[in-house]
Amino acid sequence: MADTPLIRATATGTRQPATPAVRPTRPERPPDDTAPPQWHRGMTLVATISLFIGTRSAWTHGMASNPPIAAAISVCYAGILVCGVLALCVRGRRAMGRVDLGVLTVAVVLVICGYWLNHAGTDEGVLTAKAASQILRGHPVYGQDWPWLFGTPTVGVTKTMSGGADYSYGYPPLTALLAVPVYAVAHSTAAATLVTTGALIVGTLVLWRLLPPPWRSSATAVCLGFGLLPGYARSGYPAVVALALLVPTVLRWPATGAGGRLGRYGVQRAVCLGAACAAQQLAWFLLPFLLIGIYAVRRGDLGGRTALVVIARYTGIAALTWMLINAPFAAQGFHEWLTGTMLPITQGAILHGQGLMGISYYFTAGSSRLDFYSYASFLLLLGLLAALALFTRRLGPALTVLPWLPFYLATRSQDGYFLLMTPLWLTAAATVPSAMVANAWQPRIPRLHSRPAKAALAAGLLAPAFLCAGIAVTSPPPLRLELSPRFTHRIHEGVSSVVVRAENTTDTALSPHFASRVGQGASPWWTIVSGPATLGPHASAEYVVKPPGGFRPLPSRERPRLALIAVTGSPMTISTAHFPAATPVPR
Repeated sequence: MADTPLIRATATGTRQPATPAVRPTRPERPPDDTAPPQWHRGMTLVATISLFIGTRSAWTHGMASNPPIAAAISVCYAGILVCGVLALCVRGRRAMGRVDLGVLTVAVVLVICGYWLNHAGTDEGVLTAKAASQILRGHPVYGQDWPWLFGTPTVGVTKTMSGGADYSYGYPPLTALLAVPVYAVAHSTAAATLVTTGALIVGTLVLWRLLPPPWRSSATAVCLGFGLLPGYARSGYPAVVALALLVPTVLRWPATGAGGRLGRYGVQRAVCLGAACAAQQLAWFLLPFLLIGIYAVRRGDLGGRTALVVIARYTGIAALTWMLINAPFAAQGFHEWLTGTMLPITQGAILHGQGLMGISYYFTAGSSRLDFYSYASFLLLLGLLAALALFTRRLGPALTVLPWLPFYLATRSQDGYFLLMTPLWLTAAATVPSAMVANAWQPRIPRLHSRPAKAALAAGLLAPAFLCAGIAVTSPPPLRLELSPRFTHRIHEGVSSVVVRAENTTDTALSPHFASRVGQGASPWWTIVSGPATLGPHASAEYVVKPPGGFRPLPSRERPRLALIAVTGSPMTISTAHFPAATPVPR
């Protein structure tokens, strides 16, 4: 049936169509509260999911040792679930910002709970706490050995290729200075780990606040999620303090010195950079990249003379900050202070990490030219600096990532050198788009216009580094080793001593030191019972070596075979030989 129009009667009796009822409409959102982009929801959801990592183990630990903390973690579980729902359901940008704040809050609570459950620290935290104790008592910090601090399962010792170990404080002094007032109250390693955990939380809050709103939850994930950086903070790593100080330094770094004036923010960036260099050595490697990048951007805008003035002022403020922090320790003992702050670079620590040196350490019988890994690392650093200067417009956005590439070629290339500064990568991605360096100055090189020519130049800059790395990888081991172990059958099968027949195949006298290895890492040094301290060129000798404690258990059949390594410090070499299978015990 056809629809009939609605009609209504008027006072005069005439009939007119009735006005349809109007449904109430929802008020429109303000123009600045439109729906968030879907990638923002995804970023928040990834940050929410990242908080699950490591939370179960913390809850399990809490139930066994501190039930109230476990209860707080259970509440955080509920918060994670609620944030996951809201991240996909809220409609406005303001509401999404509140969800991001909720994710951040849950993350901070989880970090505090993790610290409360475990704040004993590792060797970095123990050394920093001891340094704070020395400062509090007015005693020297650098040039002091504290071997009694080491040897526990959580406090490892850094062995050197010369057969020794480092037991001294080998970091710049800022983290220890910050730990002094805390140590005056706590009198334990918790003073150092509280400083580094607090620095991580403060650095995260600063980064979260300064990033554009859609990027904020990514800061939560990278800094506090995934279970990565909070673990380093609980261990007492001074690099966490350096990271927190570098966040405002690299945030929108191309804006530093805009208009030819540093301004308040430029001065603050320079102070933070100097303080970061006084906290941990990793900041030193970022420094030259940052100076080159700022100079190129300012020269493109203002010309060479003004750019030099800006860089001079910026560097001067950073250097003054660094000197003011270090001055009391340098005055106390300049040589000891200089040796201590340079220790991680000069100590010649035993091989460790996931970098290229693993080929010589894990997969071949060794190398007689390990020093070439160090040469390769240094040359790659120089090559990347030159490449940044020549191609700032292309490489500028990656300025915060480039400094860590040389560590992959170093003899110590552990992952902490890479992942500890990953929040700086995020900071650059969010605040330094390529447009900010599009007008940066680049030197004009004749006949360098095509992409193949530029690629060839870049390859030429990096070629010396990879050539040195190739020499280190392909060099044979300097010692030819034959092992005759003495197996002992106690509760477990093991080795009580080894007769090592060593032949020096090189033209250099070598002083070997022995240790065992299963998988990655090396045991404490084995005792040389007999054998020459120095093995001459092309000479042979027989050594008798014993493991620490007189017994080295054999690994289970499912694990890699036990290997004996012989290392030398000068020149830096390594030779590896696997133990023969043990003779079965008759039953």
